Amino acid sequence: MSAYFDLQALAGRARTGEFHTSRAALWNSPMDRKTARPAAVLLLFGALDDVPAASLEPLASADLDLLLVERSATLTNHPGQVAFPGGGVDPMDSSVVAAALREAMEETGLDPSGVEILGMLPEVPVPVSNFIVTPVLGWWARQSPVDVVDYGESAQVFRVPVRDLLDPDNRVTATLERSGQTYRGPAFAVNGLVVWGFTAGILTHVFDELGWSVPWDASREIPAPL
Repeated sequence: MSAYFDLQALAGRARTGEFHTSRAALWNSPMDRKTARPAAVLLLFGALDDVPAASLEPLASADLDLLLVERSATLTNHPGQVAFPGGGVDPMDSSVVAAALREAMEETGLDPSGVEILGMLPEVPVPVSNFIVTPVLGWWARQSPVDVVDYGESAQVFRVPVRDLLDPDNRVTATLERSGQTYRGPAFAVNGLVVWGFTAGILTHVFDELGWSVPWDASREIPAPL
């Protein structure tokens, strides 16, 4: 599968410092890293399951999907948002990779032994929750069933076809009004949900770096679902 080799190459560029964070404000948010807590998320790509993409557009990576979770509305940080599996690094975790796999297992029930770790992307500061997040890039080599493990943590667990994420008809700009200012960021309308904020920012930049992105209408705006 060519997508696998594209992802391998992306991980290699991240290891050698060729992943272009300078173009994305997401990686350059001001934050006191001395007081921030480390966290990790798992970007888990794999061969498309038996639920086909809704999009009929002839886009790249038609046989690929991505694992996402909808966070519980009762959580303190980012309630109700669609996210990558992941969370804070605990003292018992041997590494950020171990933390990403542990959190993914706890949230979705996946078997970590079936995940091939391709590499890590540069750390991302998230000032609103005081985390420094390491995105861990993974390939689902031996897929296992996934579902909500704890409804106190997640409302649903789902796999979304990458083709649906790339489809320009599913791309919008999410807007957020705070303190008299309007913040705008890329978003994806898929699976009856809107992927926005940190997750959408990471996905947008990763798809750009992979060369998978296609032009979309950034002037089509919706309020960020809060």
